[in-house]
Amino acid sequence: MATRGLPTWPWHDATPEDLPPAESLLLDAVRAWAEATRAGAAALPAIRLPLVTEGVEEAAPALDALLRALASPSALGCRLCHRITAAEGALLMGLGLAQRGTRREALAAFLRLAPPAAAYAALGPALALGMVMRRAGLLLAHPLRATS
Repeated sequence: MATRGLPTWPWHDATPEDLPPAESLLLDAVRAWAEATRAGAAALPAIRLPLVTEGVEEAAPALDALLRALASPSALGCRLCHRITAAEGALLMGLGLAQRGTRREALAAFLRLAPPAAAYAALGPALALGMVMRRAGLLLAHPLRATS
């Protein structure tokens, strides 16, 4: 599957403060996972901490599985980083597409981060994460329709 020609996530290289609430919550959880992983600590409790603030702590196992399949902790920013990295932008783009059920497009976004087997493995957790967030009223922006 080709990954060229995909739109750039509108918040790529933006500041975390520019993100809507749902994306900001996910970015906090992703960065907590990356820091815990880099430090050799347990990642699941680190993910739960930001998610519990919005009542979506049951999304933590799905996010952990997704990040284990896709993400390289070194490609993700730290909690105090001032810019969103390319990997974080691609991850948020894939999650926004997965929440809307556009699996093919979500897979294409995930292929920016990992080889095909890992990208396919990440689809199930991404869909589960999207459902949990949707039930809680946290809708991610549609990345193919968002404007910068």
